[in-house]
Amino acid sequence: MALGLLAGFLFAASASLQQHVARRTAKATNTVDDLAGKSVLRPLVALIRRLVRHPLWLAGWFTNLFGFVVQAAALHAGSVALVQPLLVTQLLFAMPLSTAWARRWPVFVEWLGVVLISGGVATFLLVREVAPASGEANRGRVILAGLCAAALVGLLVRAAAGRTQLLHATLVSVGAGLCFAMSAVLMKLTTDDLLHRGVLATALDWPGYSLAVSTLVGLVLEQGAFATGSLSAAVAAMTITNPLASYLLGVLAFRVTPPSSPGALAALAGSGALLIVGVVALSRSPTVRKPDAVGETRSASEPLEPTERYGGQRAEPSSKPDLG
Repeated sequence: MALGLLAGFLFAASASLQQHVARRTAKATNTVDDLAGKSVLRPLVALIRRLVRHPLWLAGWFTNLFGFVVQAAALHAGSVALVQPLLVTQLLFAMPLSTAWARRWPVFVEWLGVVLISGGVATFLLVREVAPASGEANRGRVILAGLCAAALVGLLVRAAAGRTQLLHATLVSVGAGLCFAMSAVLMKLTTDDLLHRGVLATALDWPGYSLAVSTLVGLVLEQGAFATGSLSAAVAAMTITNPLASYLLGVLAFRVTPPSSPGALAALAGSGALLIVGVVALSRSPTVRKPDAVGETRSASEPLEPTERYGGQRAEPSSKPDLG
């Protein structure tokens, strides 16, 4: 459990850094409309090429990588259905980080989201039988789940093309959440291979390569969702989809005993409801909805763009000589 919470903190720190840079980069290069246009993949690739040159974004990427390592250790010790829902706590850590960027105190809706998510996580962990224990993977079901997830992600990305920024961010974020849920399953298989069968057997097995593809696609879609400007939709959709899909995958693709008693089922439903309402509440916070309205002051040493120097119009080079 502690490893799952630590992974949530690391992912929150990573998202805070990457979200900040991705939005500013997309805004500075006027690529927000392109990301929500009819062609989705080409603007995403162009955005990633700009982001990898930014030191702050790279710091977020390395933090994210460390988070994956901690998540892998947590998945080795526990089940996917237990660890992944814990990652929703990254929103608890993301709130103070986001308000720090905005240079203000959290408002009521943000505290409400924190209380609801905390209550949902506590219910999920404390009520017996709600979180299934670790179980052995059924590889046939994992392959079937991966094929279904890949087809659904493809449909979501295709459906996002040409939509409004809000709908685009929501659909792409759901696709990213599915990728990360599938990555958790594959990460558990890869970690078990590495620890029990050795490096050579892991290199010759398919889960590790599938993990790389799923994680890469999820990260690319995540950056596109962050940069569109509809961060409230992106945060809510991604944070809800990942633990929900992970819980279902953990129960269906692993040989675990799902909750069956009325009390456990009621606790599971109540926990899920608290988490969803809490995520929606935090995603509607002023910091998430309008992050550029506050805390985005330009450094005095940062040069102005040509359009800013001349009152919003780009200065054309004059053909007349300077007469002094």
